[in-house]
Amino acid sequence: MTGTVPTSPLRARAEIDLGALRGNVRALRARLAPGAGLMAVVKSDAYGHGALPCARAALDAGASWLGTATPHEALALRAAGVSAPILCWLWTPGDPWREAIEAGLDMSVSAMWALREVTGAAREAGRPARIQLKADTGLGRNGCQPADWPELVAAARAAERDGTVRVTGLWSHFACADEPGHASTAAQLDVFHELVAYAEKAGIEPEVRHIANSPAALTLPESHFDLVRTGIAVYGISPSADLGTSRDFGLRPVMTLSASVALVKRVPEGHGVSYGHTYRTSAETTLGLIPLGYADGIPRHASGRGPVLVGGTVRRVAGRVAMDQFVVDLGADPGDDVGAGMPAVLFGPGDDGEPTAADWAEAADTIAYEIVTRIGPRVPRVHVNGQEDSEDAGRRGAGR
Repeated sequence: MTGTVPTSPLRARAEIDLGALRGNVRALRARLAPGAGLMAVVKSDAYGHGALPCARAALDAGASWLGTATPHEALALRAAGVSAPILCWLWTPGDPWREAIEAGLDMSVSAMWALREVTGAAREAGRPARIQLKADTGLGRNGCQPADWPELVAAARAAERDGTVRVTGLWSHFACADEPGHASTAAQLDVFHELVAYAEKAGIEPEVRHIANSPAALTLPESHFDLVRTGIAVYGISPSADLGTSRDFGLRPVMTLSASVALVKRVPEGHGVSYGHTYRTSAETTLGLIPLGYADGIPRHASGRGPVLVGGTVRRVAGRVAMDQFVVDLGADPGDDVGAGMPAVLFGPGDDGEPTAADWAEAADTIAYEIVTRIGPRVPRVHVNGQEDSEDAGRRGAGR
């Protein structure tokens, strides 16, 4: 376990199984096309799992790159001693370009304004910036439009010639790879091939070319190129039920969210529960109070539907989820072992009959990505199975 082992029960905890994460990385690597490396995406505090320990565990299991959204996330990893290659891709004007250059980060460039800022920062830093050009092949989000690609490539190549940048990568992102057979995926792949070929003909010699995300890593080997970017799959969650379950892909969910029951009490038939009395007891029953709410990331949209394992039985949220707490109906005879202090498991791998993050996503009409990522800082992360392979410690910067 990393950090201090708790000596008393916690109000709530998100247990993060780093052994499962390492296993997921190894399972993903086994699926890669020959010659492709794996980037573990640790943006948004590793999808709520804790960026630094998850980054180290992923590298320990053979990930060759890390990915973050913002430069600030990447710089925090560098400050903690992580020395592996890191790509950060969500930039705004005035962001810390020079600090990123000095930290040896790879920076995504999607537009001329960004290239101007990064080359200016490189001149100030007195060293070339490592940049990766991102193409919008059809997602319609970040990335350079194909019509503007020649201008960006030409300017980047000129910046390479004057020594202010090194173009280390060419990349893009799928829109619908989590929908099997969606026509846009093949179309995007065709566009990416064309734009990569154009850049390379113009003299760009990238270290890596990449477009595959988690669903493409699992199902589209023809999209793997030199590198795949795996996010949610690293944390043991299938990117889409349409593709298959976590178990189908040999993945194990990494986070288990639990809490200690705060109160158990008997109430009569017809008793209203929580705000608005959207739930009333149908008979005399026992209610259990769970000390987690939407301030902790429990979706209010799962009111009346969210599943919780208490006393060996899966119950449903009774009434509305409040800011700090919600209620479950434990039934008329919940058993003598049901009481304050007993564990309530909201989600985990599902090994012991507990719900999964996918179950909560279904209850809240959302995706499992959101369920794990939204768990707030008031819930302590307890990292277990954090042993490290000494041969990789230097590469990851562990212990610095």
